[in-house]
Amino acid sequence: MANNLSATLQAAKNMLRSQVRERLGQMTAEERIAASVLARQLLQQQPKWREARMLMLFAPLPEELDVWPLLAESLAAGKTVALPRFDPQTRQYCACEVRHPERDLRPGQFGILEPAGHCPQFVLNRLDFVLVPGVAFDTRGCRLGRGKGFYDRLLPAVSGVACGAAFDEQVFRQLPAEPHDAKVNCILTPTRWIEA
Repeated sequence: MANNLSATLQAAKNMLRSQVRERLGQMTAEERIAASVLARQLLQQQPKWREARMLMLFAPLPEELDVWPLLAESLAAGKTVALPRFDPQTRQYCACEVRHPERDLRPGQFGILEPAGHCPQFVLNRLDFVLVPGVAFDTRGCRLGRGKGFYDRLLPAVSGVACGAAFDEQVFRQLPAEPHDAKVNCILTPTRWIEA
């Protein structure tokens, strides 16, 4: 019975991933850029973001909300910034500090920019604010990732705010979720700040 339920949930998640990919594929590059600018402006209005001193961001994929300018802005504001780095031995992400993006970043395991080996690792529970990518989110804070569970393993160790970052097309009323799926505290879109 449990296996049937799990298989049904996996099928629902995979169907939703396809639907979101199709929705995002209909956006033009100009629409993505404009929406990303709006989302970053909305984020900068949030007290939780402004008060945070230790952050973890992510290097966005082409179809994701472009949060990349926040890296330079946060460093210039004197904040401590980390990015996820894949550890091939544990098969998990850890947070590593980035001080000089031009020196500290390199393509990682999945071709995504991540901190180089010389960047110091961060204790996850010291982070005040983590910006979290995802395929989809719902208004209860449930997150649908790419299916590897990397953020599901990382987020439970974070004691600060975990904030999903997404286009409006990626937010749903309710997602199929399993007990091991990590939740976020809030969701940032180009038009909304959702407290979950």
